[in-house]
Amino acid sequence: MSGPAVPIRAITSGPGRHWFGYYDKLQFDPTSRYLLGMRVDFEGRQPRPDDSIAVGVIDLEAGDAWREVGRTRAWCWQQGCMLQWIPGSDRRIIWNDREGDRFVSHILDLDSGALRTLPAAIYAIAPDGRTAIGTDFRRLNDMRPGYGYAGIPDPNREVLAPEDTGIYTLDLTAPGAEPELVITVAEVAAMPWPHGDIGSTKHYFNHLLFNTDGSRFIFLHRWRWGDGRKTRMLTAARDGSGLHVVDDYGRMSHFIWRDRETILGWSWRPSAGGAFYLHRDRSDEVNVVGAGTMTRDGHCTFLGGDPDWILNDCYPQGGGRMQELYLHHVPTGRRIDLGSFHAPPEYAGELRCDLHPRSNPSGRYVTIDSAHSGGRQIYLLDVGELINLPVPVDGHRN
Repeated sequence: MSGPAVPIRAITSGPGRHWFGYYDKLQFDPTSRYLLGMRVDFEGRQPRPDDSIAVGVIDLEAGDAWREVGRTRAWCWQQGCMLQWIPGSDRRIIWNDREGDRFVSHILDLDSGALRTLPAAIYAIAPDGRTAIGTDFRRLNDMRPGYGYAGIPDPNREVLAPEDTGIYTLDLTAPGAEPELVITVAEVAAMPWPHGDIGSTKHYFNHLLFNTDGSRFIFLHRWRWGDGRKTRMLTAARDGSGLHVVDDYGRMSHFIWRDRETILGWSWRPSAGGAFYLHRDRSDEVNVVGAGTMTRDGHCTFLGGDPDWILNDCYPQGGGRMQELYLHHVPTGRRIDLGSFHAPPEYAGELRCDLHPRSNPSGRYVTIDSAHSGGRQIYLLDVGELINLPVPVDGHRN
């Protein structure tokens, strides 16, 4: 670790390894007292079908105490088990698991201990906390190890663009609700790509996320192309209608919704090359953000949902394999470096430990996953002074 610019502390410790996973999930509860995380007893290899990890809650006001609340056999190093708070709730959490020959999700009430199991795994939840979307984690594991789940083979492994799988919605509130397929892989694969013929390539979906009012969601359509892959970004209405191609240049990467109509994402376009672009959904409007300061792909979010502050990181850079963590102030174009964290060389490929920075609801606190101390753990940074937030009153977290 090099020169953190703000107070930082580890909020988990060994002998277990801890992490949260992806940057676009709710790790903090609405009070910012409790955080979610996962614990594993090994590193250095891909998960096997019977590898079970712990799901837990960290209490920041009780000495960062860890409490195990569940376990799962459906997880990956990059995105964990999709563990997250149900939006709007301070007591209910959800995560994915495997039961027999199917992937499921569990909703747990932390007060009562009541556990409800849903018949499908989830990827993202609408802001109203009522609807989830998911995709085929069997196919995802086959096509992109490190993002899907081990344990159940893809029944469509030999099918280039299956018609019976894709993106589904799941009602989180109705007992007995079944997933409803709203977009198929075949449907999207049949949409022409202006840069080549993709009819003979193998297709899959990844990275689903609702917009800020839950009216539309975004997803990445990917396919194998030569020795690599190509990607296009699409959005759709909650019921799968109104498909719109946001970016079809083939190199779309990490993204986040700024508001109900605007998406920030790293891509390549002939106008400015590799950059962060701000796209307006259902239009051709696109503008570069952070030219000269946000020059590398990273896991971007808006700090506490504030469109003026972008929180971002990067992949390991140089011989020192340093991962940069910073804030970008949109109105002024100013970059504030928060720290630089060493990624040990064994944390590479699908076994890597990306920082995946997340923030609490007010934007005061940032968490990261990092292996700079010899094993992945979760760290908490206080950025309040940098963005001129008031000092928290004792007993209350902003």
